[in-house]
Amino acid sequence: MDRLPKIALPVVFVIILAVIFLFRSFINIGAGEAGVLWKRFGGGVVVDEPPLSEGFHIVAPWNKVYIYEVRQQEVFEKMKVLSSNGLDIQLDASAWFQPKNEFLGKLHKEKSEQYKERILLPAIRSAARSVVGRYTPEQLYSSKRDAIQAEIYEETKKIVDDQYIQLNEVLVRDVTLPPTIKDAIERKLKQEQESLEYEFRLVTAEKEAQRQRIEAQGKADANKILSASLTDKILQDKGIEATLKLSESPNSKVVVVGSSGDGLPLILGNN
Repeated sequence: MDRLPKIALPVVFVIILAVIFLFRSFINIGAGEAGVLWKRFGGGVVVDEPPLSEGFHIVAPWNKVYIYEVRQQEVFEKMKVLSSNGLDIQLDASAWFQPKNEFLGKLHKEKSEQYKERILLPAIRSAARSVVGRYTPEQLYSSKRDAIQAEIYEETKKIVDDQYIQLNEVLVRDVTLPPTIKDAIERKLKQEQESLEYEFRLVTAEKEAQRQRIEAQGKADANKILSASLTDKILQDKGIEATLKLSESPNSKVVVVGSSGDGLPLILGNN
């Protein structure tokens, strides 16, 4: 009976160790994640095999698994950059990215879990400074936002492509200029808009005047043609026709067919 506690104590200790080792061997990888295996006695980070996929895995308790999110993620960055004429510009941008799943082991070994802070964000800052430095504040404020966004994306992608990071998109969310520069640009844009509006009114008025001139010329030409075609004989015949129609009206009158001063019939009398 005295020997039982001495035997039971090591057994309990072994059981506890076994439970700990078993729990350390059970690895669960969630949706949108992948695991990088680190072998304590097998060369460290495994880079020549695919990463552990979603689901339940059993690994040796002396090894370790580093879990990475492999879905698309977003990172935000606020930075101060210089325009082409040396003015300070506040640029707010974000990037959509994800680690390249097939190179996850190399990413962990060479860049670590802080790859966003060590690689991605510095690349975005560098590309933004390079791109914005080609444009004036007016271009940044008005017409070149989409072009700047596309150029920052392309330059950032060149940097991170061989760093095991997949860059999906870069979004320029806001460009903040110094207040005095912003006010000056807005005044200039307003003046340009007013000038364009004034030019439009001038063009419209000129077109209307041209239309009226063409219409008046057409009427003048028509009258000239009509006048040239009306002879004295035609006018006399038209007058006789009109007089005869008038004589057919119910009002009492006397029609004298004869020669008046213009050769037309005379109408005498009324009610």
